[in-house]
Amino acid sequence: MSTDSKNSRNSNSSSGKRSYARTEARDRLTAEREREQRVAALRKKMLIGISAVVVVAVGAGVAVAAADSGSSGGGSASVAVPANTTGSGGTVITYGKADAANTLDVYEDFRCPICDELEKADGSTITALADNGTYKIQYHMATFLDSNLGGSGSENALAMAGAAVNESVAKFVQLHTVLYANQPEETNDAFADTDHLLDLARKVPGLVTPAFEQAVKNGTYKPWAQQVAKAFNSSGVTGTPTLKLNGKTLTVFDSSTGKPISAAAYQALVQQTIAAAK
Repeated sequence: MSTDSKNSRNSNSSSGKRSYARTEARDRLTAEREREQRVAALRKKMLIGISAVVVVAVGAGVAVAAADSGSSGGGSASVAVPANTTGSGGTVITYGKADAANTLDVYEDFRCPICDELEKADGSTITALADNGTYKIQYHMATFLDSNLGGSGSENALAMAGAAVNESVAKFVQLHTVLYANQPEETNDAFADTDHLLDLARKVPGLVTPAFEQAVKNGTYKPWAQQVAKAFNSSGVTGTPTLKLNGKTLTVFDSSTGKPISAAAYQALVQQTIAAAK
């Protein structure tokens, strides 16, 4: 065999090896890309649920989209409505001075992580402006994350909040703060555990009485919680958290960072919104 023939065969062999290596690399890359797509699809399914969900922006902050919770609550005469509630069927919880000139409507879900971000950044300021009479707060609670993610944590937490507002609106607001301070990951349905909820309720001084504990364990206010969720689903609000001051949606997330605005910025926004309406 000639030297040229050997070199030609060696060249073809080397070329074939390089071609095989390139093909193998492409196959690995394609497989990895497909794996990443499957993981991304699974993560999306886990976060927003199987139901068709619209992800909306609340100002500059991304809110968890609202979907039909499938709750069956309604205007049944058998629904135990907590004392100290307002609105049709007692589906609204109002905090602050009844004669306040302005009204802040707050739409939330206890499992919503974006609600938790806002609560941690501005919750005390939001409440303080109700305390000083700037506005009264009307809470509209949702449970759609139970439907989107599976479980019953939103509804159970709301039912316990009903037992709290039955004691007083002030107790509800204290419990509201405790629940967000101890909110689990949104895919962790820890609020479905009644004993865990009661442990959190004990962080509110004087809240857990025998009557309160019995109401929570018996699910006394679960039908009411379903009724509240149904009212939220009919409100036209598509995501949480949503804040409306005298009907005007407040942009409470920074467009450049996606994070809640500062407490000082929130106060300024409230004053500007009130002044602009005069």
